[in-house]
Amino acid sequence: MTHTTSRRSVLAAGLVAATLVAAAGCSGATQNTAGGSRKADAATLDLTPTTTPATGELANANWLLEDEPDSFDLDTQGSSAGRVVLANVCERLYQLQPDMSTKPFLAEKAETPDDKTLVLTLRSGVTFHDGTPMTADDVLWSLKRHADPDMEQGDEFDNIAAMEKTGDRRITISFKAPDAMFFKALAGDAGIVWNKEQVEKAGKDFGTPGHPDACTGPYSLSSWKSGDSITIERYDAYWGNKPLTKQVTFRWAADSALVNALTTGAADGAYAESPNTAAALQEKKGIEQHYGPSTASLVLIPTERGGLKDSKIRRALSLALDRKGIAASGYGGMVQPWSTPVGSGAWGYEKPVFEAAQKAVAYAPAAPTAEDLAAAKNLVKEADADTTEPVVIGTDASQGRSVVANAVRAALQRIGLKGQIKTVPTSQFEQFYSDPQARADIDVLVGDWYISKADPMGFYDNALADSSNNWVGFKDAAYDAKVKKALSTLDDAARAKLTVDIQKTFTDAAVWISVAQVPSVLVLNEKLTGPPASMAYLYYPWAAELGSKKG
Repeated sequence: MTHTTSRRSVLAAGLVAATLVAAAGCSGATQNTAGGSRKADAATLDLTPTTTPATGELANANWLLEDEPDSFDLDTQGSSAGRVVLANVCERLYQLQPDMSTKPFLAEKAETPDDKTLVLTLRSGVTFHDGTPMTADDVLWSLKRHADPDMEQGDEFDNIAAMEKTGDRRITISFKAPDAMFFKALAGDAGIVWNKEQVEKAGKDFGTPGHPDACTGPYSLSSWKSGDSITIERYDAYWGNKPLTKQVTFRWAADSALVNALTTGAADGAYAESPNTAAALQEKKGIEQHYGPSTASLVLIPTERGGLKDSKIRRALSLALDRKGIAASGYGGMVQPWSTPVGSGAWGYEKPVFEAAQKAVAYAPAAPTAEDLAAAKNLVKEADADTTEPVVIGTDASQGRSVVANAVRAALQRIGLKGQIKTVPTSQFEQFYSDPQARADIDVLVGDWYISKADPMGFYDNALADSSNNWVGFKDAAYDAKVKKALSTLDDAARAKLTVDIQKTFTDAAVWISVAQVPSVLVLNEKLTGPPASMAYLYYPWAAELGSKKG
């Protein structure tokens, strides 16, 4: 079972991929401001993780979510809407930075005396929002809660041999084998530090309306009026820098309602969940859009049914696919043709290595040339494929997926194969991901995927022979050995080299067929600035940096 990847019903919560071509120290994200005539083009944007720093304070900001959170207990129900709020309320032992790197945070120092031991020295002077100090006991209790197999993050702890308190401000974690991904997990939900007393006091009601938070962040939960709004307020005893914005009020709206609220000024900002929503907000007066990196991608996932079981047919389809046309017709130009299944927001280290490797991927042109189509047809001949049985493409009726499905059918026709589209309701489409029986009648799924860690190795375990996400049954003993070696390689440069080799095997075999990545989109009132534009907003206290452009 893989534990480092996720998928979504839509390109949600800004977890959409983008090319990170600017250095972390750049001052602002590429943006499309009001009054301009140029529409954004994800293929040409220079994307950066941050916006210009704010200088002026705000009494209150009105922010939009796509949905009301299910719960604020991310151990039991992890939703992107909940993370957008809690990124400002709850802190983690490590912190994901706007440039997608990670660093120790509530653990002010991390040491590895050997490859199977992690010693965390906890930050002093940190208090929970009820005023009590954060202790090593709280940290150890939180880690053990996360590690419960019934909790959302339980499988992140499969490689843990022991966790213990070894000093007043020290936690020691021992591993069964070296684990390069666990550091990244501690910057996600597996690293949240809960107030043990508050969580136990609330019991099963923890994380529901009417109960306080149990965290240490720059904001505390002020109110949650179910069905109406959520308010967070600046925590004056916060150990770190004082936020510029005193209060943030969250409401939720989808699609046209979200567009209308931002356009009329009823809301000050949002992280646009859908590239189509972002496209609808381009060039609206009084609004700026900022584009940043994330890890997600649009992908085609072959299934157990077998219509794409031959790697030569998969490569041929990839060669014939018009990714540029998909970007223009399906996503308003907001997606970028892409050759790997991992968005460039995953390049949290060794970026030049990953960027060069992505550009060198074969079999994934932005738009097929005559030479690409000739090569694809030859691959079909070599595979001796059955041209009488159609390849069945599973999709729902959403605009983007419908365009992708039609593009797949057209690509198949260009290389002498038949394609048939099976469109199902979105609720049924969701079952394709988790239920083999639900996808028993389709050969390929028009899907989307993201990883929760800024490391491409968080993805490639999906093609291990025993992975539940390896539907097509790809088997390569050498691949499996390299993946396991990379996951246990702590040195970044060495792991990047291994990852690039693994990526080549994956893309050469077209285990999954990559289609596109999309920029994370921050939409802001033109008078405001400060938050990160990257996917980090799901884990980083973005509201603490929100403010006005003028002091």
